[in-house]
Amino acid sequence: MSTPTPTARAPLAERIAGAPISWGVCEVPNWGHQLDPDTVLREMREVGIVATEFGPDGFLPDEPVAKAEALDAAGLKAVGQFVPAVLHDPGHDPLPEVETAMEALTVAGATTVVIAAATGVEGYDARPELDDTQWDTLLQNLDLITAAAEARGLTATLHPHVGTLVESGEETERVLAGSRIGLCLDTGHLLIGGGDPVAIARSHPDRIGHVHLKDVRLDVAGRVRSGDLAYTEGVAEGMYVPLGEGDVDVAAIVGSLEDAGYAGWYVLEQDTILTGPPSQTGVDPLADVRMSLDFVRNVRTSGGQGVTSPDATGAVGTSGRSDG
Repeated sequence: MSTPTPTARAPLAERIAGAPISWGVCEVPNWGHQLDPDTVLREMREVGIVATEFGPDGFLPDEPVAKAEALDAAGLKAVGQFVPAVLHDPGHDPLPEVETAMEALTVAGATTVVIAAATGVEGYDARPELDDTQWDTLLQNLDLITAAAEARGLTATLHPHVGTLVESGEETERVLAGSRIGLCLDTGHLLIGGGDPVAIARSHPDRIGHVHLKDVRLDVAGRVRSGDLAYTEGVAEGMYVPLGEGDVDVAAIVGSLEDAGYAGWYVLEQDTILTGPPSQTGVDPLADVRMSLDFVRNVRTSGGQGVTSPDATGAVGTSGRSDG
């Protein structure tokens, strides 16, 4: 992986970004009530977030310059975009659709394209098993995407994601061993998929080019992992919670990455399904985002490097737990 290296690492507090999914904005059809861009971007700035990922196609204007101008008008920087792409099908070339996303990212001055190994079916509630030929195709496409991103000055990362073809710790290791692409470390999806995000952060800091910070209730995640709940049902039941309120040792992950010299973004993501406008339901996503932002800002640092948290005790994912 080729990751752009800044001349000086910005302080942690200046590398915290947002994502529209924390406001319930998602690419999955019938996901829930979708808030408008003006509301989401305005609330990001109100809470003190300085940058954001683009969100799903159609959330911001499609035309690259108009997309960049929408964020600039809201006072936000662009950091990246989540791009689900079919990578395992030998008869499908994913590069054109990914390059379309990368053009907009380049125009907006973003740093990262975040790829997910889509199944080709809408939603994240089921996925097929790949044979060796399909795995080879997937890995080859990841290298092609990596090279295309490098040519544009971007970092390509693969996002392990529940309901995609790379969701578990074992599958993540297979990608890291078999391709050059960087990793988008999503602390929630890896745990739900049976991996250990703390162990990944400690063992592969050189491959991590982007971070999605999530916290997860392990009791609900276990039901999703076992098949008792579909992924979407788990989200609706509150599987994701504000940072520090769940079972992921977020402070240990951030501390490990900061110790290793990670200079990239930490994107706050609390996957949320809204049943209606906050004014009618009383469910305010901004309140949860504020809690997560305060948690990251208030982790204690030692010499600006090591990170600890006063309430990190008892969290899971602190050692090399085997995949489930």
